This record gives sequence, C-alpha cells and structure tokens, in this order.
Amino acid sequence: MVLPCAYAFGVWNVFCRTKIAFTAAFAVGLSGTAMAADLSPTYNDPPAFQWSGAYVGVHGGTAFTKMPNPFAGRNGWSGGLQAGYNIQTGPAVFGAELEGSYLGGAEHNVEGGKIKEKWRAAAKAKAGLAFDQTLVFGTAGVAMTTFDKAGGVRDTDSRKLGYLVGAGVEQAFAGGLSAKIEYDYIRTPNVETRSAFGTAKTGIGSQELKAGINYRF
Repeated sequence: MVLPCAYAFGVWNVFCRTKIAFTAAFAVGLSGTAMAADLSPTYNDPPAFQWSGAYVGVHGGTAFTKMPNPFAGRNGWSGGLQAGYNIQTGPAVFGAELEGSYLGGAEHNVEGGKIKEKWRAAAKAKAGLAFDQTLVFGTAGVAMTTFDKAGGVRDTDSRKLGYLVGAGVEQAFAGGLSAKIEYDYIRTPNVETRSAFGTAKTGIGSQELKAGINYRF
C-alpha cells in the first residue's frame, strides 16, 4: 500500500518532500517566465510616409522659348509662389495646385516684331507615384499668361488663356519640408498682335524649368 506524504516516514518521507519542493519551484519558474514575457519590449514598424495634406511653397527658375539653351538672352528668370493639396491612396498621389509666377520678360517672335511674357497664373491637377519620401508626378491644367509688346509690335493681348502640361520629382525631408524640380510646357493659342504689318494671331509655346521648396502641414 502507498502511503500519502502526510503519513510517510523514513526514505519515503524524504522523497515526498523533495517532490513537493520541486513542483513548487517549477510553478514559480513558469510564473516568472510568463511575467518576463509580458514585460519584454515589443517592436513596431514606423508608420509609412504620407504625402497627404496641404502645402505652400516658393519656386525659381527660367522661362524659355527654345531648346537646348534655356539661359539665352531671349529668355527670362522666373520666380513665384505655389499652394496645393495632395491625397495619397497606397502609392498613388493625387492633388491640385495653384501657382503664380513672374516670368522676367521671356521673348517670342511674332509677325512684325516680338512680345514678352510678364506674369503667369496656373491651376493644375497632379498625379504621381510615391516611393516613400520621393514623389514622381505629372501635371496638367490651364494657364493665364500676361504679355507685353516689344520690338516692332504696337499692341498685343494683355492676358490670354492657354493650357499647361508638365512633370517633376519631389523629395521630402524632416520637418514638413520638401524640394522639387519641375518642367512645364505652356501653349497659348491665338495671341493677337498689331504691328506695321497689320494684325496677326500667333500660337505661343513657352517652357519653364524651375526648382522649388514646399512646406507641408
């Protein structure tokens, strides 16, 4: 007959006490391991960068009429402001932007002389792909350009509506800042001019290469 530990004696009593002590130590060890697992730090991946939100910024560059030299004397230095809003869905980024630029008097040949670009306001839609903090985008919209008469031209349309297409790349940094490079082609049809040769209408093709800085908030 097997005696319970409460009534055991001799060698059997020593065995029972050892068994009880081992069982208690094992239970304490399991409890300590569980507590240590609960207290161990967990690692979470940082949130993915987001382009969504509003931004404002400045840009500068050159407005030119012909390639390959955008810095020829017929061209002008440009500068201005922009503001917009982006929405990101997965890697796709969509947005809209308003832009105003001073064009520095970029010249265009027309019948009987020349005219100059002075100012431009543009409303643009944007679409692109985000590679984390790098955004590659295309843009299209409408552009209102202000013209001024130059050599040989007596008068011209002061403001004329056209269209704009372009592309660029933007790199985001800490603190809400990002830097971009953008190329735009602007076509303004039927710009009317008057000179000694009479009245003429000319389609004006202009290009703008610019770098900019945006602040996102």
